[in-house]
Amino acid sequence: MEDKDILALFLSRDENAVRQTELKYSGYLLTIAMNILGNREDSGECVNDTYFKAWNSIPPNIPARLRYYLGKITRELSIDRLRKKLSVKRGGNKNRTEYELSLDELEECVPQNGTPEEAAEISLLAETINLWLWSCGTEMRDVFMLRYYFCDSVKSIAASSGMSESKVKSMLFRAREGLRKHLEKEGFSV
Repeated sequence: MEDKDILALFLSRDENAVRQTELKYSGYLLTIAMNILGNREDSGECVNDTYFKAWNSIPPNIPARLRYYLGKITRELSIDRLRKKLSVKRGGNKNRTEYELSLDELEECVPQNGTPEEAAEISLLAETINLWLWSCGTEMRDVFMLRYYFCDSVKSIAASSGMSESKVKSMLFRAREGLRKHLEKEGFSV
């Protein structure tokens, strides 16, 4: 079923919207959750919560791209669940997830926000990163987003894009270096 048809079901409050969404996007959403949580049970719960949140938010929201709207919801729910789990454990998780690994990779080029002043600059930082992303080529932007937003593994990105893993790693390295230089040029301390 096409996204516009699924959205029409949501807008008419037809419960079949959730079923059609599940049929079309469950694998995609489960992958996002698994990359962040590394646990199938928690990931499945986040995906189910995504359907519930989509049901409650469409309408009034009418997403231009349903896939990305659902992906964002799943990502946010998964990150929230991971934060709760890690705060309970306090020792962290020995089996690091793709989310944690991707954050470690970005740590060297994105400044930390420890003080209130730095926290106030976070929207400026986000805008600067978005502008930099749009200045990159489509291929580089897609690889960057898959790794650092959707937390896909290098292996998964290579398989889905038809590139070798070494090319993906090289692109990600160049992207991080480019981002770091751009942020420094814009006055952010890295």
